[in-house]
Amino acid sequence: MKAFLTGVAGLQEELARPGPGLVDEARTWTGDVLVLGAGGKTGSGIAAMARRALTAAGRTGSRVLAVSRWTDAEARDQLAAYGVETVTADLSDPDALAALPDAGAVIHLVGAKFGTAGAPEQAWMTNTVLPDHVARRWPAARIVALSTGNVYGMTAPVTGGSLETDPPRPEGDYALTCLGRERVLTHAAVTRGTPVALIRLNYAVEPRYGVLADLARTLLAGRPVALDTGAVNIVWQRYANEVVLRAIGHATGGAPFVLNLTGPETAGVRTLAQRLAELLDVKAEYTGEPAATSLLSDATACHALFGYPDRTLGQLVEMQAAWLRAGGRLWDKPTKFERRDGRF
Repeated sequence: MKAFLTGVAGLQEELARPGPGLVDEARTWTGDVLVLGAGGKTGSGIAAMARRALTAAGRTGSRVLAVSRWTDAEARDQLAAYGVETVTADLSDPDALAALPDAGAVIHLVGAKFGTAGAPEQAWMTNTVLPDHVARRWPAARIVALSTGNVYGMTAPVTGGSLETDPPRPEGDYALTCLGRERVLTHAAVTRGTPVALIRLNYAVEPRYGVLADLARTLLAGRPVALDTGAVNIVWQRYANEVVLRAIGHATGGAPFVLNLTGPETAGVRTLAQRLAELLDVKAEYTGEPAATSLLSDATACHALFGYPDRTLGQLVEMQAAWLRAGGRLWDKPTKFERRDGRF
């Protein structure tokens, strides 16, 4: 772990590392892989991992194309170094979508979350209208779309979290529009037979971003940790990247493949904060009391298919503290996991 935390380059290399199961499955992929929204928090790791998996599988002729507006030239250059082809496009423009090449698999990472409370119309356009354009542009491709556990609503920690078979109970425009994305892609699967996989993710973390980074930032600033949301699910970002890509082989027409993606534990926010405070040598202070419910998902099906995450909850906490002690920077992209009203 010490070598892993030597810097950003080592972290990015780890986030893009494909496991042997993914390499085996990459041998069965057909056509190119198109990653839409590759300029976001998770896109570069997924695109680079796809390229490395295809290369390791001997599929050097298949391309991986990462599509974004690419306002971050450094991120684009890093992907190019892996052999990923980057494409600049405004994905909200149907003509731009039409100009993109055909693909055997489409990884749909485009979404609007923060700011949706003030501009809900943007969330509806991005999260529900755009997926319809994508499904119509690539009707025969295997489409893997990143969704969220927010579609379920809150549950009591004693339940173990929501299952894929539980009825959605979205609250707020973000959750509603994410469910809308799922419904639109389900329509494509039912009416056109488009193979679709819907991945409901709860809180992937890596040292620059995520629930643990949010807690650490609060502790280091000397602010009290809010306990109203008393429990969370988190999962290692590298594992999440791999599950998204391995879902390519599970995408189905007629009825989409739906999967919860998170870690195996229901983690107490106070316990996480206290452990981080000890490792960072700061005092933890708290405000509020845990509510009876939290946003939680049961990822038993995911772990049965793909195994457990390759980094445990305890290791993730230690990694976060070690990153900060070594002077690692945090992204200014809070998860707002503590919000309970669905307004982001």
